[in-house]
Amino acid sequence: MQFITNQYLELQKLLHKNQNYGVASKYVAPLIDDLIDEYKIDSLCDYGAGKQLLKKCLTRKLENYYPYDPVFPEYGEATKADLVCCIDVLEHIEPSLLDNVLDHLQELTIYKGFFTIHTGAAAKVLADGRNAHLIQMPIPWWEKQLKKRFLIDSIHQSGMTIYVYVSAMKPLR
Repeated sequence: MQFITNQYLELQKLLHKNQNYGVASKYVAPLIDDLIDEYKIDSLCDYGAGKQLLKKCLTRKLENYYPYDPVFPEYGEATKADLVCCIDVLEHIEPSLLDNVLDHLQELTIYKGFFTIHTGAAAKVLADGRNAHLIQMPIPWWEKQLKKRFLIDSIHQSGMTIYVYVSAMKPLR
């Protein structure tokens, strides 16, 4: 199953050279620490991990932390985990591949998921001139996409970003 085209992967590699790209994890790390405590999480898949800022910002250190990001092939393949986090990634997915990525997230989520999604335009632009947020859709649209694959525990909005807490359809715990 394809999650990113080669052409778009090259554009993402260029964006990742910007030290201010992919910094949202530091703002949500306390929320994820709370989830780790509340649900006694043993493993976490950081989907779209970028430079692994989430791992650096978590106070709850997990032995089973699995980063995944096609820009960083050295991380390896995505790994199933009790908690799957996808922080400011989904709006960057190529629209024609979004279903593949969401299906992949569903496969990986053993118990809980936490996703943040920006619903508007990004300040950054791709090298080809497009806005870095390829998908700019409102909450109801995202909710519909996610409900096909997860049980939605809650959705909160802060500005143009939504915070989505989900459970696996059939939790394996």
